[in-house]
Amino acid sequence: MGKGKRYCYLPRPNTIKVHKSQKHFKYLLLTLLLFGVSELHAQLGFCTGNSGDAIFTETFGTGVTDGPPLGAGVTSYTFTSGTPNDGDYTVSSTTNYFDWHDTEDHTENDLNGKAFIVNASFTADEFFRRTVTGLCENTSYEFSSWLISLQTSQGCGGNGIPVNVKFEIWDSTNTTLLASGDTGNIPNTSSPTWRPFGLVFKTAPEQTSVILKMKNNSDGGCGNDLAIDDIVFRSCGDFIGISDPELATGRGICDDEVPFNTTLTANPDFTIYTTHAYQWQVSTDLVNWTDIVGETNQTYDTPAIFNDTFYRVLVAEDAVNLTNSRCNSASEIFRINVVSRPLAPISNGDGASCANDHGTISVSVPEGITVNWYDSAMGGLLLAEGSTVFQPPGTGTYYAEAVSSLGGCGSALRTAVAFEALPIPVLTDQVLAFCENTTTTLSAGLEAFSYAWSTGETTRDITVDRPDTYSVTVTDARGCSNSKSIRLEEIPMPVIKDIRSEGYSIEILTETDGSYEYSIDGIDYSTSPIFEGVAGGRYDIRVREDNDCGEAVTSFVHFVVPTFFTPNGDGRNDIFEAEGIAFFPNSEIAIYDRTGKLLKHVVDGPISWNGTFNNSPLPESDYWYMIRVADTVYKGHFSLKR
Repeated sequence: MGKGKRYCYLPRPNTIKVHKSQKHFKYLLLTLLLFGVSELHAQLGFCTGNSGDAIFTETFGTGVTDGPPLGAGVTSYTFTSGTPNDGDYTVSSTTNYFDWHDTEDHTENDLNGKAFIVNASFTADEFFRRTVTGLCENTSYEFSSWLISLQTSQGCGGNGIPVNVKFEIWDSTNTTLLASGDTGNIPNTSSPTWRPFGLVFKTAPEQTSVILKMKNNSDGGCGNDLAIDDIVFRSCGDFIGISDPELATGRGICDDEVPFNTTLTANPDFTIYTTHAYQWQVSTDLVNWTDIVGETNQTYDTPAIFNDTFYRVLVAEDAVNLTNSRCNSASEIFRINVVSRPLAPISNGDGASCANDHGTISVSVPEGITVNWYDSAMGGLLLAEGSTVFQPPGTGTYYAEAVSSLGGCGSALRTAVAFEALPIPVLTDQVLAFCENTTTTLSAGLEAFSYAWSTGETTRDITVDRPDTYSVTVTDARGCSNSKSIRLEEIPMPVIKDIRSEGYSIEILTETDGSYEYSIDGIDYSTSPIFEGVAGGRYDIRVREDNDCGEAVTSFVHFVVPTFFTPNGDGRNDIFEAEGIAFFPNSEIAIYDRTGKLLKHVVDGPISWNGTFNNSPLPESDYWYMIRVADTVYKGHFSLKR
């Protein structure tokens, strides 16, 4: 990985590149470290604030030839230019030994990059030592390195000895331990995985060098095979953000709003430093930084700004270290960008779509420019923002304003784009009815359109013969469509089920319920099926449907057998008569007393009985009758009252 300023070296390709000056990314890096590594020593960790430039870097070089051997005193292991056995090491661009992972080194963009490859000895011991000089006294530093376990998860029968390394930072006399931490057991994996480890330590007064040591916590044998790469030392300071009076961490200024000036404040988080010395710097290209003479306070009042300008502040815990890049750290950058107002958007053309299609209009703008939509050329109501595409609510002219992503600078003019919501065919759902055993015509109801029925037919009108729910889609000449449904119900024809005759009333019963009218003479019709006060006789019973869906007709003889009569000679109700029987040529009527004695018998003719037998009046009592008409017999009783 590149060794440019202010970036941590992170794994590739299964890790991510993190800007080391961003505190929250530091926490993410620590999380990555913890993931999958057990028994992590509490002191292992990375600088959580802003870091300085790399003071010491060891990438172990490049090339296809193994070596060269590390210098005297760096390791007690034996160098080999071939396969490293237990207690051996090599510096190589390959790890293709034994059944190890075959992987590249960790350093990004290295061609044939090398790493320090170790096959641990049988006894846990120190395998790497390096003195790092040029440090500043009373200064916090971060040591970091990348490590990989070369043993696969299948190696050694799945029981390979895990890598477990202790990192230590000692003072230059090798008598005071400044920081240490254990990786814990690093699991063997099915694919090669580089992992970052680090320590934060602080130099003592008059201390400008330290000793880095790496030790095996595990013994050698089958497993405990590792590679080290990208050892880096850099200063470690607080995380220091910069804000303005509105707590912004950067500004975009429209070009017609310059000159612009503000007050900047450095905000250390006190995680590393207890005191702070400041030196403000300015840049116009984010590469070359210049000290601002005399600006050494926590706040800085900028001059009038007309062009892109960037500010940061160098920070050290002691003012004596402020000018030494090995001792200070740089804050986050406060960017002030002067943004030109963009040109008005370019219309992609007026739009039109059917009112039920939710059509859109659009404009084009350069990269880095977004669009807001309004209902007027100036001012007006903001309808939508942040999109080059707009869905109008209806017919009208809409106005697109280009807006810079940085600074939110709107174009001086807005682009008008017209939109027409084309009307769709006006259709209304229907509920219709038709008569049983007939056909009926369904109509889309509009002329000069194309039609698509649910039956597959394509004419305006269709003929159907069964009840169902039908649908039709109507499309006009501009391609706008609408649909409607027609629920078609069948009206059954009337069928007379029964006719009930009781006394002087007739009741007509039908097979089904419906909107029917009833008649007993074919002239006068009633909505009631019951007729009162009907004299005995033959009647044509008719039932017709209100929608002209047929008429049922049947002939019916209405017998009226009185329930009593009073043969007392007053001229009223003196005779017992069975009205209607005369309409039947084959008929018979008989009258009996309660003992069954036949009192009157008439065949094929009307009956008229005055309540006597053998010319003698009979007493008040109930009497019985039997009436036979063809093959039907009617029986009942009546009362004789004096």
